[in-house]
Amino acid sequence: MKKFMKWLGLAVAGLALLTAAPHVVRADTWSQPVATIGSSLTADQKSGTLSTLQNAAGVNNASQLTVNGATLVKYLNPSGSTFTESSGVWSSALVQKTDNGGINVKIVPYNGTNNITTITADQYRNAALTAGVSNANLYITSAVRIDGSGALAGVYAAFAQNGENLNNQQINAAQQEVNTLSSITQANKDKDGYSDKQLNNAVAGAKQQMASQSNNGQQTLSQNQIGNIVDSQLKKNNLTTIINNNQRQLIINLLVNVQKAGSLKNNDFKAQAGKLADSIQNSAKGLFDKLNKSLNTEENRNFLQKIWDGIVSFFNGIAQWIQSLIK
Repeated sequence: MKKFMKWLGLAVAGLALLTAAPHVVRADTWSQPVATIGSSLTADQKSGTLSTLQNAAGVNNASQLTVNGATLVKYLNPSGSTFTESSGVWSSALVQKTDNGGINVKIVPYNGTNNITTITADQYRNAALTAGVSNANLYITSAVRIDGSGALAGVYAAFAQNGENLNNQQINAAQQEVNTLSSITQANKDKDGYSDKQLNNAVAGAKQQMASQSNNGQQTLSQNQIGNIVDSQLKKNNLTTIINNNQRQLIINLLVNVQKAGSLKNNDFKAQAGKLADSIQNSAKGLFDKLNKSLNTEENRNFLQKIWDGIVSFFNGIAQWIQSLIK
């Protein structure tokens, strides 16, 4: 009875706090989606780019934001890029803020051709998560073949235009992440058993695991702890024998930077990372079903091997005991 009264008192106190607190309503969606258009495009290409992006998003009311060399310098150079204010920009994006659903990216062909040569859709998504983006649909395209950096800078600028200035340290960590994951994918793209989706799923899973173990950034994880998380995610995605030691260390370093930048402290980071990992897996269900089956088979094999080793050890022990009696 005393225990019941104690809990009842706590419940009443909690209710009093809730009723006393002001009710804050936050509008997560924007009044309009934002189309970020590369400044180096011709007039026809700009018109075609806007139509391509709006058709993909199913909208016709996007506001326009020009992305130029100065935008690249502002958002990308602090992480080590060497753009100038006269640098050209061709890749473009449409940013549609939502109130749920996680971060979704679609690279849209321009006149039937995918001209984004380097950054993959999942790399865009992981970078956006690190930078502090949550619940947004991102559509990316380019009228000419280009790596896609301009589109990512445009995403950051679109948030700033809507009063959501993303943390500079997190943007820097996001850019370093894009560079790292792109280089690892380029190095391994022709290897059997490797895909960019496996790598990005491993990184997204590591982010979710880090957020959980650090209590949403309240506790700092050591580099060794982050290394253990990376190892578990590489194993889960069947990349242990493909990712070499140098690449493993690069992944650890980028996740250390993600933690230092404060990304884990975002209240929604863990949930967004989980949604990202689930979405990557759903987008390549056949691949990940095959991986899970392979891992389960390996675990079962290891379990049976342990049983067999135990049986062999038991009878070897009996044989040695008998031999000792004979002697």
